[in-house]
Amino acid sequence: MDLSVAQGLLICLLILVPLLYEWSPSFKFFCKMAFFYSWILALAVLAIPICAVRGRNVENMKVLQFMLLHIKYLYGIKIDVKGWENFPLKEPYVVVSNHQSSIDLLGMMEVLPSRCVPIAKRELMYAGTVGLACWLAGVIFINRKKTDDAISVMSETAQTMLKEDVRVWVFPEGTRNQDGSMLPFKRGAFHLAVQARVPIIPVVMSSYKEFYNIKENKFTTGTCVVRILPRIDTKGLTPDDVADLADRTRQTMLSTFLQLSSTPCPASGEHAGHTPCSAERETHDVQ
Repeated sequence: MDLSVAQGLLICLLILVPLLYEWSPSFKFFCKMAFFYSWILALAVLAIPICAVRGRNVENMKVLQFMLLHIKYLYGIKIDVKGWENFPLKEPYVVVSNHQSSIDLLGMMEVLPSRCVPIAKRELMYAGTVGLACWLAGVIFINRKKTDDAISVMSETAQTMLKEDVRVWVFPEGTRNQDGSMLPFKRGAFHLAVQARVPIIPVVMSSYKEFYNIKENKFTTGTCVVRILPRIDTKGLTPDDVADLADRTRQTMLSTFLQLSSTPCPASGEHAGHTPCSAERETHDVQ
């Protein structure tokens, strides 16, 4: 029987795709990331009708967490958590964490406390099924381009945290960063904690460089260490203390990040330029 052109192309694809996947790191990386996002979109479709029963409710975050926890096994990523005892059980608080890439989602879901929701950029709300699932789970969306709107949302969030016993998760760097250090922290999360008079819980995820690097098209198996640090109290602080609070928190987190990531600090004078270790020294100088 003669093969049609379509059948011939299909056979070629079935042969070429596995070969490209094995031989081309870039193609393998593309396939893994495409599946990562597609799978999350598919899971959101399943989560929406379940979450819709309650309507918009922070308890729906448990549904999303349950559905996302297995992804680490699909990619062979082990998550080693240290410091569980530092999560308070019966009070609101603000979690601040470093932000490296979209796979931060795996570490966040591994340790996400009860009644805790992330603060996310408003654009995520329009990301199809994912946006709707996040909205139903109580994710707090802010418009970072409009300062007045962001301040208003933060003020409402502070009231909600106290009235409804809600915790929030914030990435204070504001954008993804894989340069081996941490970007300067934006102060919104710290204003929120001071305004609500709730503690800050820093959470640090180790570098992914051994198994994930978007610049090198690398995405293999590996281990991520997540460390939950002791609480930082904000009682008695005022808005004037926010800048120092943000700097101190970043310093503590950066030091922990470098330790977890086994980033060697060169001897003084060995290297010029901006390195993770020089960033740490700069932060010491600020304080």
